[in-house]
Amino acid sequence: FNVVLEAPSGADVGGVSVSFDTLTAPDGTRISSTAASGDGVFDWRQREIEMFYVRYLQIKGLSTLAYEHYDERHIPERFRRPWVGEGRGQGGWTDRPDHDAFYPDIAVPLELVGEFDITRGQNQSLWVDVYIPKDAKAGTYRGTIAVAERGQVTVQIPVQLTVRDFTLPDAASAATMLFLGYADINKRYLGQQHPAAGSANAAKSRLVRDRHFQLARRHRISLIDGNHGPGGVDQPSGEWLPRLEGSLFSAANGYDGPGVGKGNDIFSIGTYGAWPWKGEGEAGMRQHTDKWVQWFAANAPDTEYFLYLSDEPGSGQTAQVEQWAQWINDNPGPGSSLKSLVTIGFPYAERNTPSVDIPATWADIGVKDEWQAAVDKLAANSDKRVYMYNAKRPAAGSFATEDDGTALRELAWGQYKMGVDRWFFWESTYYNNFQGGTGETNVFKTAQTFGGAAEPDAVRGEKAWNYTNGDGVLFYPGTDTVYPQESYGVLGPFASLRLKHWRRGIQDVDYLAMAAKVDPARVAAIVDNIVPKVLWEYGVQDKSDPTWVLTDISWSKDPDVWEAARAELADIIESGN
Repeated sequence: FNVVLEAPSGADVGGVSVSFDTLTAPDGTRISSTAASGDGVFDWRQREIEMFYVRYLQIKGLSTLAYEHYDERHIPERFRRPWVGEGRGQGGWTDRPDHDAFYPDIAVPLELVGEFDITRGQNQSLWVDVYIPKDAKAGTYRGTIAVAERGQVTVQIPVQLTVRDFTLPDAASAATMLFLGYADINKRYLGQQHPAAGSANAAKSRLVRDRHFQLARRHRISLIDGNHGPGGVDQPSGEWLPRLEGSLFSAANGYDGPGVGKGNDIFSIGTYGAWPWKGEGEAGMRQHTDKWVQWFAANAPDTEYFLYLSDEPGSGQTAQVEQWAQWINDNPGPGSSLKSLVTIGFPYAERNTPSVDIPATWADIGVKDEWQAAVDKLAANSDKRVYMYNAKRPAAGSFATEDDGTALRELAWGQYKMGVDRWFFWESTYYNNFQGGTGETNVFKTAQTFGGAAEPDAVRGEKAWNYTNGDGVLFYPGTDTVYPQESYGVLGPFASLRLKHWRRGIQDVDYLAMAAKVDPARVAAIVDNIVPKVLWEYGVQDKSDPTWVLTDISWSKDPDVWEAARAELADIIESGN
């Protein structure tokens, strides 16, 4: 939950501190936390309550990759200009209600901040995570948030938590996949991108990476990386073994939370098409895929894994992609069971790369009948999978920093409704905007993380090629050698609020899946009510140019609507116990 403290208009408030560490049931059962400092914030044992000081980022321009601008209704509501007809906007940047506003996103553990000040007339957001242990008794728990000014408690806020009589599964029903970039992490934490093997910096780098995996697990997210094995050997690198067998997510390694002891459920071979045997022909494909399949069968049989054949191939590359996929399928050895993944549109994949097992499609609009037919065909084949990646309004809530708070909650609901097996977001630590040519981003101060150098624009505020806020950044660095004035000096990441919103939607889908076993008809009605249209259900305005549609989003931006749905789902689940 979120607490917002606001200073009065007439005076600054200094030396503010906030404490909240215990919730107690009538029988004395407690959900509580012990104090932590420094790297102790990455040890979640006996820390069921966490508090975060939220930092803000100024939105200076509209995101481009998250939504189009030809229809004001595609744009998040608080950034829409006045409009008439079918979304025709009127006015300029300053007519957008939240122009140049500061948006909360960076969740810094409160222990690393201590006391803070609030400027007159301004507010400060505090986020609170409460992890409910599996053995917590059902019932009502109560506690108090104490707000102090210069050591004197001035406000006490009551907190009441209702623990329901069921437990969410360890494995999220809405499966995910999020890329973790190592070079960017190393540059921020170590000051070098590629530390020497066996060095102290290499060990430090691995620790930081592992803490990303643990924090992702705390948010019910599964990570992948570009780690292709030692020296081209056809198996994961050694650091992946604790992740796959589950020991990384254990008390021995400071972990508590969802999925204790469970292995990472996904592994990507040759992420973004970086697999190393492309020049070895069909014989090489057979040899390497056999070894990968044999390794997983012997060491991590429950992990889903695939060969990332190609990333967004152009029309001139699809014949090669199809040949690679055919080579895998025609392998007379065990390698034939290795799935292949390509980021490519569903209908286009069906026509041009039918041998690919996992065509992962950008979550956008499309010709409804064509997309549905392609998805149905994939779903009917047990060897195939339906993946989507990234997100664009109005088809789905986006990852843009300025999107509505319910945006990523909707993403998971849309995934459930349309039968998407796994949702992929392309990057989580894109700190160096090399694609846009702007270099290292101060992610603690700058909302734009992707796209070219910004230029002023009378309508968009700032604009550039693919200008987007928050794209590729869902973790913030706990140590920053590039911008040392922002560094907190800890060896681990901070979550974005967007990551927490995505988790909330993923949890909702766990509720949906459990409730559907009790009352599938009612659950289907709830889904249709909460997300009436998602993804390709919107269709397009012109099938001869299937790139645009005139429409508003279908789902509510009011979080109370979503909370009421979750409460009803909880009632359904308990009614079946």
